[in-house]
Amino acid sequence: MTLDTAPLGEWHSLRLLATSSIGRVVYTVGALPAVLPVRYRLDDDGSVLVPATAGSEFLRAVADALVAFQVDEVSEADGSGWSVTVLGRAEVTGPGAVAGSHPRPADRVTVRIHPELVTGRLLADVTSPPP
Repeated sequence: MTLDTAPLGEWHSLRLLATSSIGRVVYTVGALPAVLPVRYRLDDDGSVLVPATAGSEFLRAVADALVAFQVDEVSEADGSGWSVTVLGRAEVTGPGAVAGSHPRPADRVTVRIHPELVTGRLLADVTSPPP
């Protein structure tokens, strides 16, 4: 831990996730890292639900893969805020998710990120002197 951050427990981290609707999915494409900003919602079991288009490159990259999901809220004025990261396996559900089906590009599916590890940090006000 540094003086300007403090760890959060899983319960507190999930509560913060529930207050936002935009986050970032971190995944791999051809062994290179990729980050995509997405809309999301948090399910009752703590899973992150991300809408996606069936047949998209994003969907092909994340289906059944271990991914990271990150959300933060940081004040531009003083740097205070929070950051939460969820690591978990991405599962695709919906009409275009059936193996062997030929989804239309307009078909919507849901990427469910099952939380295997949830971590969070509070960011301290950088304008205040350390204690």
